[in-house]
Amino acid sequence: QVQLVESGGGLVQAGGSLRLSCAASGRTASRYYMAWFRQPPGKEREFVASGTWSGGNTFYADSVKGRFTISRDSAKNTVYLQMNLLKPEDTAVYYCAVRDPIIGNKYNYWGQGTQVTVSS
Repeated sequence: QVQLVESGGGLVQAGGSLRLSCAASGRTASRYYMAWFRQPPGKEREFVASGTWSGGNTFYADSVKGRFTISRDSAKNTVYLQMNLLKPEDTAVYYCAVRDPIIGNKYNYWGQGTQVTVSS
């Protein structure tokens, strides 16, 4: 089992930056994949970014490419999402997730979410 706890959300003006953190505890492994998803108000949850547990092979949604960066601090076992040049349409609840490829292609473990609100 993996437990994930997000933090770092808040209210920011358009053009500003935030860094979300996702502390992972429990049994983790180098084969895992990490990701961030978000759910804007009144919309379905959508993919934001993903990468290998080592921080490589990153992939981003077109809407955030060039503005967001996913990374992981192995010493702290924490996944980050650095968000720059934020836009009002980035307003959402952000979730971190972890996938064990041995189990399957779906993300198995999820955090509770953190609210990000970008004002215009």
